[in-house]
Parts: sequence; C-alpha cells; structure tokens
Amino acid sequence: MKKTYKIDVDCANCANKMEEAANRTEGVSEAVVNFMTLKMSVSFAEGADPKEVMSRVLANCKKVESDCEIFL
Repeated sequence: MKKTYKIDVDCANCANKMEEAANRTEGVSEAVVNFMTLKMSVSFAEGADPKEVMSRVLANCKKVESDCEIFL
C-alpha cells in the first residue's frame, strides 16, 4: 500500500533527513520526500498498519528535524 502525506519542512537538506529517517522506520518499504511539493510518499510493508507506522515515522523524523511536521 502506498500513501502520500503533506509535510512541513524548512529546507531541502531537512527534507532529505526526513526521507532517510522514514526509510529506517520498521514497516516502511520505501519513503520519498519531495521538498518542492512538500509531500512524502510512503510504501508500507506487507501487513503493516499505516497509522501505527506513520506515528513511528513522525517520531523518527522529529529526532533529526524537530520542527518538521507530517499531516496524517
């Protein structure tokens, strides 16, 4: 399953850090952040609960960029 989320991030480097953090999150097959459109596309692993995974993605992103936001 793949979903797209609106994000709020200040710079391209921060968006890259968010993408890396999301890709390290359990339950994520692939995450791609587009700074120009301020969107994050996430492909979830088979059987993963998107809401649960995205709460972990947000927590991991906040560790590398504390003022980022993902609108779930």
